[in-house]
Amino acid sequence: MADDELDAIRRQRMAELQAKHGDVSNDQQGQQEAKQRESEMRNSILAQVLDQSARGRLSNLAMVKPEKAKAVENYLIQMARFGKLGGKISESGLIEILEKVSQQTEKKTTVTFNRRKVMDSDDEDDD
Repeated sequence: MADDELDAIRRQRMAELQAKHGDVSNDQQGQQEAKQRESEMRNSILAQVLDQSARGRLSNLAMVKPEKAKAVENYLIQMARFGKLGGKISESGLIEILEKVSQQTEKKTTVTFNRRKVMDSDDEDDD
């Protein structure tokens, strides 16, 4: 009797673990599909607002500086959604946008020197 109950508990626990593991893999698959849909949507919007030379320049930028390319893409998509873009953007227009984004994200570094007076053994006052 105890062996039958133990087997039933094991089967139930195994089914719970398999169901839980199946949910995790389905969730991961759903997340991958959502990322793929978002990527396709971004690409279609960018294809509508950029001409071929501008798309080429943006893809070259993405290979070198992916963070900056992502910022420019986000800027372009936002402008397209609000209807601020009039027609397709050429390569020269993209260069202007890149300069604006570079100015906004430019890191300004400053160097300051804190000079301290160091006392030598000669500087000590002898009473």
